[in-house]
Amino acid sequence: MGWMKDETGLERCEANFVPLTPLSFLKRAAQVYPDREALVYHGTRRSYAEYHERVSRLASALVKLGVKPGDVVATLLPNLPAHAEAHFGVPACGGVLNTINTRLDADTIAYILDHGEAKVILCDPQFLPTLMQATELMERTPPKIIEVADDEAGVHAHGHYTEYEDLLATGDAEFAWIMPQDEWESLALNYTSGTTGKPKGVVCHHRGTYLMTMGTVVSWQLPRYARYLTIVPLFHCNNWNHVWLMPMLGATVVGCRDITAKAIYDAIADEGVTHFGAAPIVLNTIVNAKPEDRREFDHVVDVFTAGAPPPAATLAAIEPLGFQVTQVYGLTETYGHVTECLWQERWNDLQDDERYAIKARTGIAMPMMEDITAMDPETMQQIPMDGKTQGEIMIRGNPVMKGYLKNPEATQEAFRGGYFHSGDIAIQHPDGYLQIADRAKDIIISGGENISSVEVEGVMMRHPSVLLCAVVAKPDPKWGEVPCAFVELKDGATETEEALIAFAREKLAGFKTPKAVVFQDLPKTSTGKIQKFELRQIARSV
Repeated sequence: MGWMKDETGLERCEANFVPLTPLSFLKRAAQVYPDREALVYHGTRRSYAEYHERVSRLASALVKLGVKPGDVVATLLPNLPAHAEAHFGVPACGGVLNTINTRLDADTIAYILDHGEAKVILCDPQFLPTLMQATELMERTPPKIIEVADDEAGVHAHGHYTEYEDLLATGDAEFAWIMPQDEWESLALNYTSGTTGKPKGVVCHHRGTYLMTMGTVVSWQLPRYARYLTIVPLFHCNNWNHVWLMPMLGATVVGCRDITAKAIYDAIADEGVTHFGAAPIVLNTIVNAKPEDRREFDHVVDVFTAGAPPPAATLAAIEPLGFQVTQVYGLTETYGHVTECLWQERWNDLQDDERYAIKARTGIAMPMMEDITAMDPETMQQIPMDGKTQGEIMIRGNPVMKGYLKNPEATQEAFRGGYFHSGDIAIQHPDGYLQIADRAKDIIISGGENISSVEVEGVMMRHPSVLLCAVVAKPDPKWGEVPCAFVELKDGATETEEALIAFAREKLAGFKTPKAVVFQDLPKTSTGKIQKFELRQIARSV
């Protein structure tokens, strides 16, 4: 019985209910747009018919390698056509896609491969040495390595592993995709540093991804046949789900391996790029491009930016260059962006400084979300929308993760009170627009990448001269934030800033390494807890 008094015979069936999945977009695009350009990367140009065929071959080949529904297939790839193909090919064989950050160190990659139990990994030649180190550190059986050769990698193919094109040759172009029987089935496994040194496995489902793509089209006002540049790494929230949505529009995905001002300007001028997503650091790169790297273009490029809130000065500088920028906000746990700073007509006549200050706000919920607001995390009550009171950003909606893999305690805590607790602190204006006041206390966001201060502190504390260490975010004009380490040395010990940074660099990925070290007694509470809020104040002037 439903809402009507008599619903006899009104049952769910195959004709009126199909599990939501982004796989549907590419299946449709191969029929509707078979000859349109789907993927572009330097000399490579593939139509939607070719895109679909290669995805089918990949799915078939993975099944022949023993990948079963629910198995994890990992990637260690830049933004190449093969990485876009994996976003469809892995789930088309029933697998779960685990895109791994190419900037991570071997220890962390080994942990991810062990924890996620990857059966196969697609790897670019540039990252094979790190992957080989990682497999030696693994406790489980290492995944089968497939090498994805690329002339732009800067190194030759290793030759010891099956090459991607050879793998596709073993697949069946007519392979029947294994579509989800339940839209709650897992689609992707993404690792985030969270608030501890150990990365957490964020599990995303088909339903959330499908709705995320639909909401993005509405919010971004994406047109049919858009030309989209892949600046956001495909390992970062699966490119904010953008690669999954582009077939819906018959759009063209333009690959970009190295994110430079020249590469961006060339893609806009030569390939007619109309849209891209990027962290604020990329906006700064465009603004500060050398004259010889700039190109003329005759259309407006629409940009979603997320990460640390973009400075108003950056927004003011980039828009006259031909870029229309909208700030969005989200987390790995929310599949990417879930709020937008939706522009209101009442702001049109404001002075530039006021307009760009508003554009730097975190914004309001995108249409696929149920509710996003700021609450007192203890009482779960809405904070006053006065533009002053601080609360934690709370999120509810279908594009929220299933939970953390093999970590029910962390999952339960994250969903306490019926909302996802973002850990980000914000004020809320009278019109409901959120504005981040402070990031989660221990997380540093550098160039759009999360860095766990606990992880960096753990490495620094291993130095024989270090007694105590606390790491906080230091504002940086290029990266937004960088790690700054405050260190107390052991009695009688002497050490230099350069030596400690070099020590950390040996054990951490480059972007996680502290960019400054301050030697001082650390401020502590009566119970011995380090008062990081004091250190953040100091770091602003270091």
